[in-house]
Amino acid sequence: MYSNTADEAWYDDDAGPVARPYTMTGGRTATDRGRFDLISLVVTRRGATPAAPLFPEQARIVELCHHPVSVAEVGAELDLPLGTVRVLLGDLLTAGLIETHEPPTLSELPTADLLEALLVGLRAL
Repeated sequence: MYSNTADEAWYDDDAGPVARPYTMTGGRTATDRGRFDLISLVVTRRGATPAAPLFPEQARIVELCHHPVSVAEVGAELDLPLGTVRVLLGDLLTAGLIETHEPPTLSELPTADLLEALLVGLRAL
């Protein structure tokens, strides 16, 4: 079912998205902003308003991320390739509409000695 109104997303119920992913990203395959691991959390910034109209997929991301959502979940919800989702997220991050919370790197994780000391302390309680 195809609708020609400007308020509705380009979508055909039988065929899926009418616009190919590379048209949503302007042909870009990477973003300069954010790492966007699969487990990175994305959340919409409170009170942020777009300076320009958003693509339907970007508007859906902003709507979806009112509570923290992983990049993998965003991709699954939008049914888009991960590369496309990362570019869209990068654009939203640049526009100040979302924030990301990256997973810790290996150097940021607690050491075995610290975990052992914590365990000893807990057992002493």
